[in-house]
This record gives sequence, C-alpha cells and structure tokens, in this order.
Amino acid sequence: MRDRQSIDPQAVAIAALGHVAADPVLLPRFLSLTGIEAPQIRQAAREPGFLVGVLDFVLAHGPTLMEFSEASGISPEAVATARQKLGGASDRYEVST
Repeated sequence: MRDRQSIDPQAVAIAALGHVAADPVLLPRFLSLTGIEAPQIRQAAREPGFLVGVLDFVLAHGPTLMEFSEASGISPEAVATARQKLGGASDRYEVST
C-alpha cells in the first residue's frame, strides 16, 4: 500500500483510465455512462474533471475497485484519497486511515 501523503492523484487516475480502457467489459460501460466515444478518450482526458470521473467510475463499483487495486498495487484507500485530492473533498467515499 502506498503512503497517503505520497499519492500522485493524476497518476492514480491515469492508471485507472488505462485499466478501464484495457477491459472489454468496463470500457463499453464507461463509454456508455459518460457519452464519450472510444476515439475521443485522449481528448476528453485533457478536460477538467475527466480524471475525477474516471476515479468516480472505479470507486462506484466495489468489484471494479478491487480488481483495479489488485492489478495496479494501489490500495482502495489510496484510490479514494486520490479522488479527494484531484477533485476536492467528497463525502461519497470513505478513506480509511
């Protein structure tokens, strides 16, 4: 588990985006929920709030969060912390200390 203080929220979100983009089940679901088409992902990733949306997507589904955490080595708590740092405070996701 990575230290909460040393978390690079953008790096966590980019890793989460890579995980979603590589998954044949998650990617269509993400695209459907966001209304973005696959060729637009790179451009959308430059928009404010997009990476927050990626972390919200991962955090909203426990199995997806656990799958990402196992694949990336980033703890669920670190993902939630990255979400808070990237997009401001949110009371939707608890962060264990």
